[in-house]
Amino acid sequence: MTDASPVTDAARAKAEAVHTILLHVYGHPDWRPDFPPMEELILTILSANTSDVNSGRAFQRLKGAYPDWQAVLDAPLPELVDVIRPAGMGPTKAPRIQAALRRVLAERGAFELDFLADLPVEEGLAWLTQIDGVGHKTASIVLLFCFNKAAFPVDTHVQRVTQRLGLAGPKDDPAKIKALWEALAPAEWFYPLHLNLIRHGRQICHARKPACEICPLQAHCDYFARVVQAGADADERG
Repeated sequence: MTDASPVTDAARAKAEAVHTILLHVYGHPDWRPDFPPMEELILTILSANTSDVNSGRAFQRLKGAYPDWQAVLDAPLPELVDVIRPAGMGPTKAPRIQAALRRVLAERGAFELDFLADLPVEEGLAWLTQIDGVGHKTASIVLLFCFNKAAFPVDTHVQRVTQRLGLAGPKDDPAKIKALWEALAPAEWFYPLHLNLIRHGRQICHARKPACEICPLQAHCDYFARVVQAGADADERG
């Protein structure tokens, strides 16, 4: 894993303030697994570069078309590509799904990932990321969402909000931001903070035209101070 930048007291204080405010605004999501680990892995592969609606539709089509994971593994590739078409990138995702199923079956003798519950986080990440197409985000989602392990997934929303806050640099990649949050926050924050950062990115801190005027994180946001407030001050002086 990429090492995080040195964690300062100021960064820790900002992270705590952000977490507290987001809890107040969006609530405290309590951990509960939504899917069994094998399903979570396949759904996360489907979710790459598409919306939750599209990946969810593709996942339901997949579950409806095949009675079990062995049937998915044995399916002709063009057929599987067509089944998962709503998720996009079918020619890439279908082989990755079958590669993941093949690897799990070969290593475990069954389509199950429950053994990850007993592994240290780093070992679980290492095992999952050996699967073709499974990166740190997908592996962290499986570990956090299915086992409440101390792994912090970073998607585009988490990356954007973290960078605008000034906790991460504009060129920091998801692996570095993942390591940063894992250094800044205690493990018990990971699940609610991850979900609340995503919600904030979707509802307020949009990629284009963020709704900074209603953002509850204004006082802690470098982007707001640098772009929005500075622009307003310049208008007043003009």
